[in-house]
Amino acid sequence: MDLLRSLPLGLYLEQPQTWLHKLDPRVKIAWLMSFLTSYSFANNEWRILLVALLIIFTVVAQIPRRVWKQQMGWLLTLALFVFLLISISPDGLGVQYQPRLPTNEQILTQPANAKNTDIVPAATGDNQGYSYILFHKGPVKVTRRSIDLAIRVSTIIFTVIYSSNLYLLTTAPEEITTAIESLMQPLQRFKVPVTEITLTLTLSLRFIPLVLEEVQNLIRSVMTRAINWKKLGLKGAVKVWMTVAERLLKNLLLRAEQMASAMMVRGFTSPNEHQVKWHELRLQARDWLAIAMLTLFWGARLVLGNLV
Repeated sequence: MDLLRSLPLGLYLEQPQTWLHKLDPRVKIAWLMSFLTSYSFANNEWRILLVALLIIFTVVAQIPRRVWKQQMGWLLTLALFVFLLISISPDGLGVQYQPRLPTNEQILTQPANAKNTDIVPAATGDNQGYSYILFHKGPVKVTRRSIDLAIRVSTIIFTVIYSSNLYLLTTAPEEITTAIESLMQPLQRFKVPVTEITLTLTLSLRFIPLVLEEVQNLIRSVMTRAINWKKLGLKGAVKVWMTVAERLLKNLLLRAEQMASAMMVRGFTSPNEHQVKWHELRLQARDWLAIAMLTLFWGARLVLGNLV
């Protein structure tokens, strides 16, 4: 029942203020996009390194353990489950090499001056210990490709979810809005409504906690009624949850109407006529240090992280 509260997805941590909170939001956006884009066409070692870096950043930033312990635990558990599931699943490469003739017969039937290209070469010191199948016992079969796919999927799940959540956890919605509006200023030349887009993003980020609160309240209301689901059956259970979903939609629309009324009372007419100074952007020494580290990050990615 309190899972949504214990997993603060998309919520901002106001206190304590860590060094991640004090970084410029534009620099943090650059780091976030680097985590999300450097994953592409990278080797498995680099993908595992991204997961380790996210965990190290969380610990070094001294974010309270109560904030990230359960959430990181759930994500690591999910990634491990996906890794185990994919590693024992069929890898999609069911091709097995089989010569048309036995090896001895091939040698006898080949002319003396002909080159036998179908004979498998003897194992040398380089490939003597190589085996495509890493583990095979009963129905469980683990191959090199299945392990590779398992590492790819499990690490991308953790990297995408946790890096985005870490950014939202240490950056206020107003800072995100100001950073995106600053980065999108060149698009105004092409008549892109940058102000309207950033305002919509701000309201969406502010609306996330309200959605989580409404969902949690409705789940509590259903659980406190001690409904006997076995007597209701499938049709009755679907009817109950449809009623809950309808009530959730009504509550969210009511909250949206209240937010609109509050903006109108404060004299807000349109984004262009009612400019709001969300946050003052200014690069400091720690921001330039983070930019320098980001440059080293991409240098290491280009040198060490390329997929061979």
